[in-house]
Parts: sequence; structure tokens; C-alpha cells
Amino acid sequence: MSEAQLEILASRAGLAVDWVDANGTPQHVSPHVLEAVLAGLGLPADTAEAIETSLLNLQLEQQNKRLPPLLTADVGRGLDLTRYFNPHSHCVIHLETGGTLDVQLDADAWLPGMIPVGYHRAQVDDQHFTLAVAPAQCYSMADAVDNATPRAWGLSAQLYSLRRQGDGGFGDTQALEIFAKVTGERGADALAISPMHAMFSCDPYRYSPYSPSSRLFLNSLYAAPASILGEVAVQRAIETCGLGPELHRLEQLPLIDWPAATVAKQTLLRQLYEDFLLGEQPLSEDFNQFRDSGGEALENHCRFEALQALHVAEHQSIDWRLWPEQWRDPDSPALLIFAEEHAHEIGYYAFCQWLIARCLAQAQKAARDSGMAVGLIADLAVGADGGGSQAWCRQDELLAQLTVGAPPDLLNRQGQGWGISAFSPDGLKRNGFRAFIEMLRANFAYAGGLRIDHVMGLQRLWVIPLGAPAHEGAYLYYPVEDMLRLLALESVRHQAIVMGEDLGTVPDGLREKLSERSILGMRVLLFEQDYGARFRPILDWPDNALATTSTHDLPTLNGWWLERDIDWNARLGMVDQVTEAHWRENRQQERDGLRNALGQDPQNFIDESTGADQVLDASARFLGHTRAPLVLLPIEDALGLQEQANLPGTVSTHPNWCRRLGADGETLLDSPDVSRRLELLACARLQAQERDQ
Repeated sequence: MSEAQLEILASRAGLAVDWVDANGTPQHVSPHVLEAVLAGLGLPADTAEAIETSLLNLQLEQQNKRLPPLLTADVGRGLDLTRYFNPHSHCVIHLETGGTLDVQLDADAWLPGMIPVGYHRAQVDDQHFTLAVAPAQCYSMADAVDNATPRAWGLSAQLYSLRRQGDGGFGDTQALEIFAKVTGERGADALAISPMHAMFSCDPYRYSPYSPSSRLFLNSLYAAPASILGEVAVQRAIETCGLGPELHRLEQLPLIDWPAATVAKQTLLRQLYEDFLLGEQPLSEDFNQFRDSGGEALENHCRFEALQALHVAEHQSIDWRLWPEQWRDPDSPALLIFAEEHAHEIGYYAFCQWLIARCLAQAQKAARDSGMAVGLIADLAVGADGGGSQAWCRQDELLAQLTVGAPPDLLNRQGQGWGISAFSPDGLKRNGFRAFIEMLRANFAYAGGLRIDHVMGLQRLWVIPLGAPAHEGAYLYYPVEDMLRLLALESVRHQAIVMGEDLGTVPDGLREKLSERSILGMRVLLFEQDYGARFRPILDWPDNALATTSTHDLPTLNGWWLERDIDWNARLGMVDQVTEAHWRENRQQERDGLRNALGQDPQNFIDESTGADQVLDASARFLGHTRAPLVLLPIEDALGLQEQANLPGTVSTHPNWCRRLGADGETLLDSPDVSRRLELLACARLQAQERDQ
């Protein structure tokens, strides 16, 4: 086998054979890794003959001048159609708003940049395609607050951690609604929440919000049925099922018991569904309209849920890739028969999706009604489980044979494997970016903003063969310009801001591309330091990224100060004693560095608070004075909590995604410490606004 030919095949398939890591060190992907990744892309490369065949097939495909179903363009700029049409060809644009434009390609076969923003049907000669014309930028914080130099602030929270009386053991949309209202009343413009993607209904042990079954639909466990169906209907269902004592027990637990809480909530939802069908419901028409508008995507998701539940009940695999062949294809004739025979069960899953969608819309309305300029900021996971609904429904557009992660970097020395699949670059283009567009619309639908986890995935993703360690992967490149245009188009249509989590190994030029599109990056206080523990001064923080103290994958600020993250790593044997000692020594230097940076403001470290509270107060004020258009303070740091939501590298040894806040959402911000911190942040934001205008 020729290594040179293998690398040529990899490069033509969109893989980076050579790349530069987070330390600036050049890296080269080994042949056995390239071979395994190429196999996951459907390009066999295990022999010289296989490589030649794959190269030939790829060459024929890339030379094919077949017109794709969708092309993107920037408003006011021409579109190169040389590959598909002759110069001076006649083109008719059927505008989405009605009417047509008759234009002619120029002497170089370019379409003139005179087409307005939107999705239009284009016809050149006898060929048709969709033309997606994007605005220059996404809807921005400046648009949201109607100020050219926005200095807004908000909070971030893990939805499940919120409390309200009667929540059944974890936060739901009613708790979110309550918390959004009090947050907005304090002057916040945004409330960022953890992902609400659809999980695996038949497996209550899968609850990491970043490993969903589908990013097209919502986790129905978060629905607060009383918000839509009324308290009377819910209490009647609880009594019918005898759930009262169990729900009360679950609410008293210090950590969420996801398996028990899931079973209890699903029991309640099923009873509500039966009652809904039996009674004369004024909401029946709304439910039916929801199902109709959801179309094929909703129907397929609900069929998948029912099919998966059946396989689990029969002690078969939860992963559709291991099912009998007739169940692996959503268009299989066997599925039509299954849908008829299991219409009641499929209807139940549609009912659950209707409930959570209506509940989330109500929470966003409450946020905006409270005075927030943005309201809820949804969180978009970087991928979905390859054995889940989205991968089953969109098999040609997702890479179910590869998982996504990150190479070894400053955040994780061993690399990370997230066990999720991502889009296929070629599959997206073949299908007119259908799966990407529908995912954006689904996540913009009930929010005023969208946080894109691992936004580097718009340009490249670290893909890993199934079963391989995280470091044995390679970077796969994506049509980033197309995806950014579609993101800008959907952002403006939904009047929702966009931010991207750009922590880790960031490819050159990506942050500039994001900034040009008014997509905010992310700057975390704990990371804004050099190797000498010198923290970035206030005025050196950029104005094209949001600012925050920490994230769900990092220690809280108080926990960092008290070394709780190091304690956990040592307790679980994730570091040896030498590494631990070095880590603690370095942390002392970092503490000194942070205190020095915070101490540059003479208002900090005075007698308004003591101990670690001083650092928390000073950090809130510090971020408030930066030029960031938006500061998001995690509720854990507003409260001064020590424990973090998730400890990367652990599954069952740390209570990931299970921690609850100590007070209900209505009173959570009333404590003197929290009130003081929010006031410090709000005042600093106002001063920064006045300074920078």
C-alpha cells in the first residue's frame, strides 16, 4: 500500500493529513488512522487496490458537474456558476416573496449579486436549484438591544438544576419560566440554558444533555404539563397513577435520581395522554395542527421512539444499527405497517413533543415579557448519538460510523471522545443542507439566541473511528462558508443572536470569520491568562466575544479558588501525586495572578464582603467592565457554589448533570450575596456602556 496515495485520498476526502495542535506543534496523522477514518467515510483504503478504487470513485464524483439542490450566496455579491452553466445563460429567479427576476449570467458565468435575502427557486436553462441568499451578518446583540455598543448581561443555568414546588425531582419549563421572570426583573437581557434536545425515552440512564438522540426535537421530560393542560388535569393524573408520594420523595433528594424521576414523569405523561384522548379537549385542534406542521420529520422521530421502545422491551439493542434490516430504513414498507399497528403509541410521543414545544414557547414569552432583549439562549450540542433518532432519520446526512471529539489539547491532555456522530459534509451538500437547516430552525424556534457548542465544527471536526481512542482521529473539513451563510439567514429570520463556544484547538482564521458574521466567540475568565499566570487586563478583552467566569465543563469560580477540581481528580485517581502537587502549586500562582488583575480596580477587595466572596464580587465587576457585548454569569458563580455541573473524563464516579440548586427559582436571587453580585455586574455594565460610547 502506498502511503502517498493514501494521503492523497485522505486529502481529497476532506481530511487534514497535517495539522497544528493547541501548543503550536505540527502533527501528522498516521496511515492506520487515515485508513480507519476513511473507512468510516465509506472509502475503503485497506489495500492498494482499495485506495485506487476509492480514488477513482472520488475523482468521478468530484468531476461530476451535477447541480446540487442548494447553493448559497452573500447578498450583494455574485455567485460563480462556471462549474454548471455556460456564460450568458438565461436565469429566472422565483422569489420566495412572490414574483420573478429575469437575469443573465455574465461572460464568466457568474450570477449578478442583485438577488435579495431569502430562499429562492432558480432556473437556468432546464435545471432548477434553491438559491439561499444570506445577509451579511447574523442578528447581533446590537440589533437586540438597539445600541451600536451593547454592554448587556445575563445569567446561565443548567435547566435541570432549577427548583420549584411540585417539580417532581428536577427543573422543568415552569421552573424556567419563573426563573426567567425574576432574572429579567433584575435587569438581565438573557438567560442561557443547557441543551433541551430529545433524549432516549426508553433509556432513563442516558441523561447527558450533550449526547442526545436528536437535535431536531426536545426532551419531553422538561415539559410542565400544568402550564398547558391546567393544574386540575395534572393533579387528577397524579392521583390516578398514585404518583404523589414518589414525586414528593424525588423532590427532596439532594441530587437528581434521573432513572426514577424519568419513570415517574413518563408515567404521568402517559396518563395525561390517555386523559387527553378521552376528554373533550379544546386543545385538540392545536395538537393536530402541531402534528401536521411537524410533517415527516416529527412523524419519523415519533415512529423511531416507538420502534426503539419495542426493541428494548424485547431485550434487543437500543441502537438502530443493530436492528433487523427492515427497521433500519425510515422509508421501509415495514414501517408503514408498524405505524398503523402502533398509531396510539406514536401519537403519545407526538403528544409529548407538543407539550414541551408549547411549554418552552411560554417560557421564552415570559422571559421577553420580563424585559429581556434576548430572552432564552438555547444550547446546540455538537452532534447526536449515532444510534439515535436523528442519525436514523437522516442517514445520508450523518456519519454514523464515526464519532466526534477533540484531539489532545490544553483542556484535556488525553483528547476527548464524545460518543456522538456529526453531519457528513458530502451528505449535507447532496441533500441541499436539509438536515442543517431544519436543525437550526428547530433550535431557533423558542429562543432569542443560540449557543453553538464547539463552534469549530462549522469548519472542521475531529472524527474518530468507532471504538478507537480519542487521539487516533483526524480533522474532517466542512463547507464552512455555506454553513455560515445559512446560519446568518436563519438567525436574522428568527431575530436571534448567535454565539459559538470556541475553546480548545481553534483553526486559523475561524474567529475572524465568526466575527465578520457577528457571531460572538466566548472568553472565559479562568482561561484569559498567559503561562505566567498574568490575567488579561479589562480593556484587552475583545468586543466580539461574550465574557463569562466559567462553563459547565469547568470548575465554578469558587471551586477553582478552593481547588475542588483538583480534589476530585485526586480522589478519583485521575492524576498521580506528582501531577497533583504541581497542579496545586500552579493554582496558587493562578490565584495570585487573578487577585492581582482584579486588584487593579480600587473598588475591589474592600470591606463589602470577605474571603472567597471578595473574589466572586470582584470577578463579576471585572467582567462587567470589559468590552464584551454580553456577559453571562453562571448562576453557580452568582451563588458562590463550589461544585461543577460536569467533570470531563468521568461518567458514574462524579454526579454529572445531577446537581440541584438550593432554593426555588422565585427566591434564588434574593440572598444578599447574589443581589450584591448582580448589582455590581449591572452597574459595571452601565459604566462600560457610558465609557465606550
